[in-house]
Amino acid sequence: QVQLVESGGGLVQAGGSLRLSCAASGRTFSTYTMGWFRQAPGKEREFVAAISWRGGTTYYADSVKGRFTISRDTAKNTVYLQMNSLKREDTAVYYCATRLQSSRLQSSVITKVNSYDYWGQGTQVTVSS
Repeated sequence: QVQLVESGGGLVQAGGSLRLSCAASGRTFSTYTMGWFRQAPGKEREFVAAISWRGGTTYYADSVKGRFTISRDTAKNTVYLQMNSLKREDTAVYYCATRLQSSRLQSSVITKVNSYDYWGQGTQVTVSS
């Protein structure tokens, strides 16, 4: 069992930056992949970025590639999402999630909501112009 708590959301103007954090506790050694997803009102939850916990390999959605950076601090059991050049389209509730099975960071697996076992409560990110 893994508990996840997101933080760092808030209001930011277009073009600005924000850093999200997700602290994990519990059976953290069971974690293979950590992912960030987001969900805007009336829309489906969509994949943003993922990182393999052991190797640090990353994968990004095309919509955020080059602007967002996912990273992890294994000593602190924390994953981060650095968001730069924010756009209005980035406004959403951002969730972190953990996958407890190996997937070799295959995009067909780690980009899917159903591939993850535990989720945080979410943190709101609002980008204004």
